[in-house]
Amino acid sequence: MKQITTLISTLLFGYGWLRSLLTLCTVLLLSNTLWTLPAAAQTLDEAAAGLSSESFVAAAVRRVGPAVVRIDTERTIVRNVPDLFYDDPFFRGFFGPDTFQQVPQEERLRGQGSGFIIDGSGYILTNAHVVDQADRVTVTLKDGRSFEGVVEGADEVTDLAVIKVDAGREALPIAPLGDSDRVEVGDWAIAVGNPLGLDNTVTLGIVSTLKRSSATVGIPDKRLDFIQTDAAINPGNSGGPLLNASGEVIGINTAIRADAMGIGFAIPVNKAKEIKDRLARGERIVHPYLGVQIATLTPDLAKRNNEDPNAGIQIPEVSGVLVIRVMPNTPAAEAGLRRGDVITAIDDVPVKTANQLQTRVDRTQVGQTLHVTVKRDRATQQLSVKTAELNNS
Repeated sequence: MKQITTLISTLLFGYGWLRSLLTLCTVLLLSNTLWTLPAAAQTLDEAAAGLSSESFVAAAVRRVGPAVVRIDTERTIVRNVPDLFYDDPFFRGFFGPDTFQQVPQEERLRGQGSGFIIDGSGYILTNAHVVDQADRVTVTLKDGRSFEGVVEGADEVTDLAVIKVDAGREALPIAPLGDSDRVEVGDWAIAVGNPLGLDNTVTLGIVSTLKRSSATVGIPDKRLDFIQTDAAINPGNSGGPLLNASGEVIGINTAIRADAMGIGFAIPVNKAKEIKDRLARGERIVHPYLGVQIATLTPDLAKRNNEDPNAGIQIPEVSGVLVIRVMPNTPAAEAGLRRGDVITAIDDVPVKTANQLQTRVDRTQVGQTLHVTVKRDRATQQLSVKTAELNNS
């Protein structure tokens, strides 16, 4: 034990040069570390600053914001205003009720919405209801420039319209169009527009669901499968773009439900791509229809209906599309479709949901004959239905 202690003492104190060398190295290492600490801290600060300035929302809005426009509309209507003495019983009794006539009076109604430029030559995409029956359209850009707009075409069924402005040789910003077929539930959704007259407003949310049919949200006169989002979409946002995280347009915002708190709907941009060029040329968009009100049917739903003693009708317990109502003087009525029929196939292609049937009809031509397979009671029937043009007026 004593020998070991002597050896350790010799190593620690006998070799003074070694101890000095170790001390010097330690000092140099500490000094170098202290010198590099501020540089490392500075690098971290710069990285944090860089991250904070790279907000994907800000980048998306910088890319598209200049192309988003405010649309102001004016429409003149004529009202019959009674004479001032018409409501006075004394004058009516003295002069007679036919003496005082109603006076026609013009009144100007003003509206406001949003839109976005899709072409350098001045074409703007918006909602049809934004410019409906407008006598005058004024388009204002984010940079303050203002132009008179002309409604080149509008389609009420899809609620889409194209406006044209003449900017001369002035350059116009363009909003890049994305691919709404690639959108997934949970993706970021950025709504840009002029809600409630507040210009250049941006709201952020996510895509809540896809292919939300117009019938399920209370507008059966439309033919749309909406993108649903929780990004705030208010009156005045109508016609503005819904963006993805890259700043591409994936939808056209539309304010359609006054009671839809926290729920917004947008028309998929791919739907607009299908008809925007025809609208720009002033072409009328035709939509085929059958003339039935329909709902998705499952065997379980049919069984519960049939077990209900108060049910007005017994329906086949199969999967398909239930005919709730047949409109009079329509192709469906002429072909012999009835309330309670279950459509199971179109041209031998099975259909199991109302959306599938609607999509199948939308892809046909007006006047095309469809071979419809129907379950009626316990029998299967084949009916031929010739589509007609939907008149939305």
